[in-house]
Amino acid sequence: MAENVILVDELDNEIGLMPKMEAHEKAMLHRAFSVFVFNDKGELMLQQRAKHKYHSPLLWTNTCCSHQRKGESNLAAGKRRLQEEMGFVCELEEVFSFIYKAPFDNGLTEHELDHVMIGRFNEEPIINKEEVEAYKWMELEAVKEDIATHPERYTAWFKIIFEKAYEKIANFNSII
Repeated sequence: MAENVILVDELDNEIGLMPKMEAHEKAMLHRAFSVFVFNDKGELMLQQRAKHKYHSPLLWTNTCCSHQRKGESNLAAGKRRLQEEMGFVCELEEVFSFIYKAPFDNGLTEHELDHVMIGRFNEEPIINKEEVEAYKWMELEAVKEDIATHPERYTAWFKIIFEKAYEKIANFNSII
């Protein structure tokens, strides 16, 4: 059964469902989320996408990300996917959303209204090797510097979030 994404307008009003692959082929705007999990030292947990992913394989990105399901809240979707990919759940707080469009070399395009959530966790994850190749903890400033030096190592949406909202992420990390 094909996984559907929720098509939305620019105000995040739901306008329909479409199979995920078709939405990426047609560059249709759809709802998504990105989770950023920090530890008490202020380090961000990054994941390296599994090598068999249909786009952005082996690239580093935020702790987890995916698409909401019909009738699922943003926070519930974030917790579900955090458990599926990283093997843990923590409290999440939605901090902002934005729209981006990123074409890939394989002809697919991510066009998402991305809801960004932040959480706190201090243990080691139990990664799902079907989804995640590896993980690491990094200080935000080190991530920012590495993106500037080696942008090819990171996913398109992660670089966009860092460019657009670094201060928001850093500020929320300091208060959660």
